[in-house]
Amino acid sequence: MQQLYKKQIIVGISGGIAAYKSADLVRRLQDQGAIVRVVMTSGAQAFITPLTLQALSGFPVHTDLLDTDAEAAMGHIELARWADLVLIAPASANTIARLCHGAADDLLTTLCLATKAPVAISPAMNQAMWHNPNTQANLDTLRQRGTVVIAPGVGSQACGDVGPGRMPDSEVLVDAAIACLSRGSMQGVRVVMTAGPTREAIDPVRYISNHSSGKMGFALAEKLAEAGAHVTLISGPVSLDTPARVDRVNVVSAADMLDAVQQHIDSCDLFIAAAAVADYTPAQVANKKMKKGDDDMSIALVKTTDIVATVAALSNKPFTVGFAAETNDVVAYARGKLQRKGLDMIIANDVSDSRIGFNSDDNAVTVITADAETHIEQLPKRALAAALVEHIAPLFWRTHNP
Repeated sequence: MQQLYKKQIIVGISGGIAAYKSADLVRRLQDQGAIVRVVMTSGAQAFITPLTLQALSGFPVHTDLLDTDAEAAMGHIELARWADLVLIAPASANTIARLCHGAADDLLTTLCLATKAPVAISPAMNQAMWHNPNTQANLDTLRQRGTVVIAPGVGSQACGDVGPGRMPDSEVLVDAAIACLSRGSMQGVRVVMTAGPTREAIDPVRYISNHSSGKMGFALAEKLAEAGAHVTLISGPVSLDTPARVDRVNVVSAADMLDAVQQHIDSCDLFIAAAAVADYTPAQVANKKMKKGDDDMSIALVKTTDIVATVAALSNKPFTVGFAAETNDVVAYARGKLQRKGLDMIIANDVSDSRIGFNSDDNAVTVITADAETHIEQLPKRALAAALVEHIAPLFWRTHNP
């Protein structure tokens, strides 16, 4: 099935060595049935010729904002109206900055201002430029305005550096395009997710819990709803407002959370276990407040049911995403959980780092699947949640059978 059949996609190419990959991207989009037109900046033309992209796309390549021939045929306003999606790959640091500040000094930036179509960008640059706070601030601003930012790959770069900044392979970008053109990358997807801590009662006034604030889970629920998903958020005790267009179910204990998940899981396409569920609960709960005595007290604990593993073991299991909050060997432990519990994806973070641990406003994670690992640098949790939706959506649609 051609998932982009007759979709009209503008591929924008800005200056950078990754521009050579855009030729393959055009062909792969066409393989999915898309009609592709190419817009190139002057910098892009230093790396790959318009003739190459014209031969591949079957259409003249657009390069000049004030091209009289183009204005007589398909000018920038008509081009903006024509597009179902604008995909800029590669998007240089300079182009990202100009998009962020609303520049309209060339055809590509003017097109992005004029179009009502979704805009997606695939940043590609030196790792130091990627890490620069100005670049990250620009990307955060673009995400907040609705631009889809496709996370770069990590590896060796043309300059000899190693790190994030590589333009992903065409298959990843095509998946992102498919997700963007679903009227919202998660349009119509039924999501059940958990968030926050659980409290395991010792007596009527005491309990065992953890430091989870629920901020990451609530931010992810918000961004999933913004992407068009129908979200049921099963939350432990937290002091957070319910995100718009999200149905919230409040629970207290691990057993309560398991019951709520089991009540909703049959109508679920995607399950995300973001809650910090207690691994153990008291074997017996006193019905009166336990009094302090002269001797030490011991409390017998029993294991709670592993909620995400229970969901992943269902015969008709939804696409299942787990979270792993670790303090050491983060990726190794997370990958072990992915394999042991039969998950489709796991999102790992280092809670020993106070900058990104429990209760912090920022986070940094590694997204792990069976065959890939992608690190997302420290971002505000709402911005990180948007980036996680961009990772989850294409993988979900690749495996989901409507």
